Amino acid sequence: MIYYRKALKDLEEWAKKLRRKPLIIRGARQVGKSTLVRMLGENFDHFLELNVEKPEIKILFDQYTDVTTFLQALYLKYNINEVKGNFLLFIDEIQEAPSAIRLLRYFYEEAPEIHVIAAGSLLDFSLGEVKSFPVGRVSYYYLYPLNFEEFLTWTNNDSALSALQQIPVPVYAHTILLNLFHQYAMIGGMPEVVALFAQNQNIVRLNTTYEELWQAYLDDVEKYSNNSKQRQILRHVIRTAPLAQDRIKFANFGQSNYRSRDVGQALRSLELARIIQLIYPTTQLKPPIISDLKKRPRLQMLDTGLLNYSLNVQHEFLAIDDLHQIYKGRIIQHLLTQELIATYSKQNYIPHFWVREDANANAEVDLVYEYRGRLLPIEIKAGPQGRLRSLHQFVERSDQPYAIRFLRNEYTVEKHMTPGGTPYTLMNLPYYLMTQIESYAAILLDIS
Repeated sequence: MIYYRKALKDLEEWAKKLRRKPLIIRGARQVGKSTLVRMLGENFDHFLELNVEKPEIKILFDQYTDVTTFLQALYLKYNINEVKGNFLLFIDEIQEAPSAIRLLRYFYEEAPEIHVIAAGSLLDFSLGEVKSFPVGRVSYYYLYPLNFEEFLTWTNNDSALSALQQIPVPVYAHTILLNLFHQYAMIGGMPEVVALFAQNQNIVRLNTTYEELWQAYLDDVEKYSNNSKQRQILRHVIRTAPLAQDRIKFANFGQSNYRSRDVGQALRSLELARIIQLIYPTTQLKPPIISDLKKRPRLQMLDTGLLNYSLNVQHEFLAIDDLHQIYKGRIIQHLLTQELIATYSKQNYIPHFWVREDANANAEVDLVYEYRGRLLPIEIKAGPQGRLRSLHQFVERSDQPYAIRFLRNEYTVEKHMTPGGTPYTLMNLPYYLMTQIESYAAILLDIS
């Protein structure tokens, strides 16, 4: 069974554009890139999928470097006499042929009538190395694991989804949505996992799928390295990365003897594979956000469900009622960061947290969110009495009187005062509303 993705609507809108560019879908392995394009292909009169990992396909791109000749060779190979109606060409694993990436610019210029989508699980490794890259001649789309809205759709909770999308969320839906989000936090958003869960509702049966997915990422290490030493470091980093509970140091990462330079190279390789993302802090109080690369980052894994599995903490979800209680609050912080990243599909969104580090006082706000020219601080807390010391330091130093707190409680808006006497408005949002952050930010800023 093929399930609906929100991204399909975005691709359908791309396909309707008269002056559309070839589209490159970027995302980690197993997040559903190929399945998504095949779903789109059902709307076309002609759909042709080319997998460049196959030698007979790769040689076509290597031999024919102009679009006209390439298409003629393609039509001959697949016995296509005449193309009538709309035509979608899907080039999968395009990173295997740099010549295919270069050819994309000429589709835009010489064959604009053909819809072209490209994807590849290791595509980011190739994009910066291709000579004559088609800058300005292609568009990008970023695909991530399922967000909470998609999880509700896949698990046949359409009524809950409708309630979630009401702004503000109705009070009567709070408990149901919180319980479903608790379930989503445990399982995560990997399409294969969620599809299996939707079929049998049996969490234990998911372990084999988690293991296969995790092992596939471990096996991919060979593709990210040039020698045995790099492979050894990569294996260590990917195995110990889930254990990082706080901001990390590159040197001696995961209680190893590896140098900062070697660990940094391994982490950047895993970033290119989109398995891991380094989340750096900022000291800015207003846009534009500037990453402070001299300060220690946090680690963000691809998917919270995979993180739970690798930490073996999924059983803990059954015994608690507040997600902030699991793994010292790291799991819920990780999931809400994952949800925020997935909100941005048309740009390579880089989340940030805020820090103040000096001799007199340190402060750290979990996330900052840029909206309408303001930088909104976001805290993720266990309950209504959670300490807000860091958030207060941010508000006292910024020129805007707004803040957001995510917690398990219902949606409320409160007037507060910092210890220094600065008044501000605090919006409390239940964990499950991160997918709706833009709508609630608009409400917050409209409050006088």
